[in-house]
Amino acid sequence: MSGHGGGPAPGHDLITLGRVGVDLYPQQTGVPLAEVRTFAKSLGGTATNVAVAAARHGLHTAVVTGVGDDPWAPYVRSALRAFGVDDGGVVTVPGLQTPVVFCEIHPPDDFPILFYRRPVAPDQCLTAEALDLTALARARMVWITGSGLAVEPTRSTTLLAAAQAGPATDVVLDLDWRPSFWAEPHTAAHWYAQALHTATVAVGNRDETEVAVGTRDPDRAADLLLERGVRLAVVKQGPDGVLARTAHEEVRMAPLPVRVVNGLGAGDAFGGALAAGLLAGRPLREVVETANAAGALVAGRLACADDMPEPREIRALVARAYRHRPGDPPLAVPPSPLRTPARSGTAAAREAMA
Repeated sequence: MSGHGGGPAPGHDLITLGRVGVDLYPQQTGVPLAEVRTFAKSLGGTATNVAVAAARHGLHTAVVTGVGDDPWAPYVRSALRAFGVDDGGVVTVPGLQTPVVFCEIHPPDDFPILFYRRPVAPDQCLTAEALDLTALARARMVWITGSGLAVEPTRSTTLLAAAQAGPATDVVLDLDWRPSFWAEPHTAAHWYAQALHTATVAVGNRDETEVAVGTRDPDRAADLLLERGVRLAVVKQGPDGVLARTAHEEVRMAPLPVRVVNGLGAGDAFGGALAAGLLAGRPLREVVETANAAGALVAGRLACADDMPEPREIRALVARAYRHRPGDPPLAVPPSPLRTPARSGTAAAREAMA
């Protein structure tokens, strides 16, 4: 296993650890893959998407992940750099292929995914050598994923990364349940429990909380996550909105009424905005409102990383949602002005906030 650039440099706002992939998403909706005529290429993978989304908010981000020694690897690296994400933690795993991901698009809520990650994906082969321990100790936030706990050696590397975070660093556990990644799914609860020991924030949907803490009930799940030691529990509930709870505060928020195109990247857009809001020290309600709107924007677009919103877009959607009345049609989401990685996501976000 060989790194690229010796790992992320110290001083990051956010370091994520987990998946990367090349998304090939259909440009025809409502049809099975066999009937799709054309696909659009974009960058994907939960940890990668969150790093890109947070970079849109002006954060200095890095992702620790793996690619194959194949023609897709240069695309992944160049796209990350164009989006303003440090690719120094992207390792090359000889003999394996960079993951490719297809999906079907059946709005508003059916998006079957087909992963090409066999026999094993490079991001499942991360060892401790992939980690820059100094960078992890100095980062303001470290983001780990439940899918990273599925197999060794990435499982141990994920837990090590969380343990290396500094005392003032937030460790976010994105529950990110992908049952097809687990050879023994019944062991998942144990490993989620191990990760929760070091986490300060936990984020997941109801399917994921059922695996992690044994319940789909949002209130009970939030309480159980807080009992495990996190300071903030966020339970995403799809059409029922989102619940965020600390020991002293609770925020409930309904989803924004957008016309859904593809819901697959919405949770990661939520995550990037959540990270940015928490690191900025904003009030919890404002953090959740912004993250909720970021997720809605991406749900109204086709791609994941390539369609992550900038703050200006999020503010505009929130303003439109305030004017929306019951019975009005869902809000149409405009195309991303940053649809292709033609310029730095970080630079674009700073321009938007200027």
